[in-house]
Parts: sequence; C-alpha cells; structure tokens
Amino acid sequence: MNKPVAKSSEKERLSTFERIERMHPFQTIIYLAMFGSGLIFLFFVIAFLLSQPDGLVFNRFYIPKAFIASSFAILISSYTVSRLRLFYVEDNIRQLLIYTGATLILGLVFTFLQVLGWKELDDMGIKFNGLPSGSFLYIISGIHLVHLLGALIFAISLFLRVLKIAVDPVDTLIFATNPFDQLKIRLFATYWHFMDALWIILFFVFLLSF
Repeated sequence: MNKPVAKSSEKERLSTFERIERMHPFQTIIYLAMFGSGLIFLFFVIAFLLSQPDGLVFNRFYIPKAFIASSFAILISSYTVSRLRLFYVEDNIRQLLIYTGATLILGLVFTFLQVLGWKELDDMGIKFNGLPSGSFLYIISGIHLVHLLGALIFAISLFLRVLKIAVDPVDTLIFATNPFDQLKIRLFATYWHFMDALWIILFFVFLLSF
C-alpha cells in the first residue's frame, strides 16, 4: 500500500520541478524578486520591532492618516489590477485601457499619500534621524515605495501601449493574440498583488506600534 503513495509523491515532485524548468525567464525573475523582497522586509520588520526595547515607543502618537488613506487606495488598486487579465482574454481593449489607467492613478495616489504620511510623522516628532525605531518607519515604507515604483513604470508603459493600439485594429489583434503580452500582464498583476499584500502587513505592524 505504501509503494503507490511513494510513487505518486515522486511524480508530484518531478512535475513540480518540470514546471519550474518550463517557466518563462520573466516568471523566474519576478518570483525570485518577490521572494527576495519578502526576506528583506521580514528582516527590517524584525529589526523595527527589536528597536523598541521599552515596548511600543509610539503609544503617545497616532498612525498617520495618510497611511490609512493610502491603504484604502492600494486595496482598491488590487481590484482594478485583477481585472486586467480578464479584459485582455476577452479582447476588451477599452476596459483594459480604463482599468490600467485606474490602477496607475491609484498607484500614484498611494505614492503621494506615502509622502504625506512621512510629513505627518515628522510633524509628530518622529524624525528620520531620530530614534532607530522612528528611522525604520521611514526606511521600511520607503523601500516598499521604491519596489512599487517599478510596477508603476510598467503600468505607464502598458497604458501608453494600449492607448496606441486601441485605434488600430491590426495592432489590437496582434496584441490580443500575443501570449507574451498575456504573460506580462499576468506577472504585472501578480507583482502588484504582492506589493499590496506586503503593504497591508506593514500597515498593521505600524498600527500595532502606535
């Protein structure tokens, strides 16, 4: 009875390795980038928590309102970006353009609110060059923003491309039937969701520190 189970497990492991080997290089790069980013943020969050030896040193402050607003913005963007692949598969270029633009705008709003959040921290007396725990707030949120900027650059590129091909039926057909374009949209959505989830985790870490 045990042998079939062992053979089945071996086949599952082999199929997993085969899937990894067959992945497009872009997939490998994105997944490795997300894994590496996750480790970096884990290190910084642990360092942030350990930098508060006397407990939560920010309990006399409040979490920046801009951070709260930015969390709503990025949650909404998680919905808009999730629609991109569906509209691509349906050849709905108009909706693809609208939702790409909406995702881009929400990402820019998030960026603006993050900067406002840093100003609120500074106004509360939490300086970048002050206590280590305060510096980590800027560093962690800043590194997250840098990671998101890469996705924003791709969103701008995708928006401009879709805007250009939307007026040309031939370009639209080529774009809609290109598996490489579909892969890029899927990976973009995956990376965006990852950055969204990462910020929500960071937000709750910050929330518990105030």
